[in-house]
Amino acid sequence: MTIISAPQQYNTDDLFVDLRAIVEHNLFLKVEGMNFAGSVKLKAAASMIAAAQAQGLLNPWSIVVESSSGNLGVALAMVCANHGYRFICVTDDRCNAQTRKLIEAFGGEVHVVDVPHPETGLLGARIEHLASICAKNPDAVWLNQYENPANAGAHYAQTGPAIAHNFPHINVVCVGAGTCGTLMGTARWFKQHRPHVKVVAIDVEGSVSFGGEAGTRRIPGLGMGMTPPALDRSLIDDVVMVPETETLRMCQRLAMRGFLFGGSTGTVVAGAQAWLNEHGRPGMTAVTLAPDSGERYLDTVYAPMWREEHYGAYARLTGRYTLPDPDQLPTVGTPNTPTTPPA
Repeated sequence: MTIISAPQQYNTDDLFVDLRAIVEHNLFLKVEGMNFAGSVKLKAAASMIAAAQAQGLLNPWSIVVESSSGNLGVALAMVCANHGYRFICVTDDRCNAQTRKLIEAFGGEVHVVDVPHPETGLLGARIEHLASICAKNPDAVWLNQYENPANAGAHYAQTGPAIAHNFPHINVVCVGAGTCGTLMGTARWFKQHRPHVKVVAIDVEGSVSFGGEAGTRRIPGLGMGMTPPALDRSLIDDVVMVPETETLRMCQRLAMRGFLFGGSTGTVVAGAQAWLNEHGRPGMTAVTLAPDSGERYLDTVYAPMWREEHYGAYARLTGRYTLPDPDQLPTVGTPNTPTTPPA
């Protein structure tokens, strides 16, 4: 029996989906959305609030403010509601309507920015708006997920160890790159405790996080309009850039297998598959992360009219996905089956 008194006290940290039948590689997907916030961002939200409390930054009349493309906003709204703090989420027009409603359901306020900053885009405009809120209200406390060490710290303490515990012979871990909190915390743990494990960052085309050319991104979650302050390239072995059209296709392939995940999951699975197609070898085991489920994306990623509007003919997805012959799948045992670490 599990009894909790606060929603952030519950999170499933040992649920994985075997993707061998879908991607035809030994790839396992760590499901991070089985909690009351519905996403991996609960870890960061709970950790940053706890750190701010420990530092004496929060009091009963504090106003917690944060910039978010969606999931962190929901998680912070929930945690703030539990603690009795007022919460303001600054987002942009890519944030879907259901996410905004969830934030408001927890008592949070949503400020939507729709005019990009001329140099730093929508993210820069969000941060400017957030700074104006703080300047006008001395009770406002910006947690600053982009530079807050408690963001990555949550994944150093929880995500990395959980993956290693369930897959002691893992060879590769593929992590999506947004603010880089999840990526950096997980990567740092593996570099310190399992240095032979390759860390692959998965980003979306149009993001400038790793020096790529800026472009339009319509699916929230991954990617940045500026270099993430938390990014430490020395912890990353490789980077895969994924077109959003491949995100859509992978989301459909997963859904046709009965797994409805969000856009970020489609991106990281597509990126992990692309990396394994090029670098994988027999016996190699890889793990990636599913930040959230797909219910919040029914009007976008899973809506044919939305896809057609924004991606044209490239959004016309395939029909029902046909699984490969089971006899042709990679032959591995349980996730704990030993494999030879890379040289």
